[in-house]
Amino acid sequence: MERLSGERPVPEQFRGGVIALGNFDGFHLGHQAVVGRAVARARAEGRPVLVATFDPHPVRFFRPDAAPFRLTTLDQRERLFAAAGADAMLVFAFDAALAAKSAEEFAAILVEDAGAAAVVTGQDFTFGKNRSGDVSKLAELGAALGMIAETVGPVGLDDAPVSSSRIREALQAGDCATAARLLTRPFAIEGVVIDGDKLGRTIGYPTANIALGPYLRPRYGIYAVRGRLPDGRVLDGVANLGIRPTFDPPKELLEPYFFDFNESLYGQMIEVELIRFMRDEMKFDGLEPLIAQIERDCAAAREILTR
Repeated sequence: MERLSGERPVPEQFRGGVIALGNFDGFHLGHQAVVGRAVARARAEGRPVLVATFDPHPVRFFRPDAAPFRLTTLDQRERLFAAAGADAMLVFAFDAALAAKSAEEFAAILVEDAGAAAVVTGQDFTFGKNRSGDVSKLAELGAALGMIAETVGPVGLDDAPVSSSRIREALQAGDCATAARLLTRPFAIEGVVIDGDKLGRTIGYPTANIALGPYLRPRYGIYAVRGRLPDGRVLDGVANLGIRPTFDPPKELLEPYFFDFNESLYGQMIEVELIRFMRDEMKFDGLEPLIAQIERDCAAAREILTR
């Protein structure tokens, strides 16, 4: 699996490929259907398969002050695309230059720079300046350029289309189960473990602190979690996600405490899956009631994760 830049011509070994094209933030069931169709077509025709995505997300370019909303980082998407069968990830930098491209110019980039023999998109895909191109336009332009354009319809679950918006709404409501069904896996936040106040260590519950960065903010509260370490180990735990109202000043963090684990994780990149929302954040009058509640949270999380 290689990560390629959309600012340079695609290397020869990936030219003539089938490109799955979209934002693919979250890589949910609908995105998986698009990439799955691209992989099937590529394998049947003996072609490489590439998954093209945009970074930053176009919404971030057009609305830089928008609240954080990302469901996946590029690194997470790269691993997910590889697991789905892609040979390479093609990243288009969404900047002023790309935003100004006409639909015709972007279609030409797909053929001339990316070397696409075929492109597979979702039904709602738009492209070009002022979203002037849609899937019908892509098919028309592709035909003139010798590129096949194929569209995959929406995937439904629970009588509604699967979408990133539905996943965000579920997470903001603390509904990890619905988010996981739409994603086909638990929602996970990945980040480098940073130094904290080390208060958890002094009360017997050391946490691995992770900044939330560009991720969507799920409902603040306490979660049963699973952590994935760089060496592949998976750890059960409980985490506070939020601002820790007991302490001043407030700091927005994801703070997992992993059961039966006492190694230092500072500076390591870990991924934390939100398995179940347990309760909202609370403010405590002192350390004793806080510790007592942590003990109850740990017991509840162990039971949840055991089940």
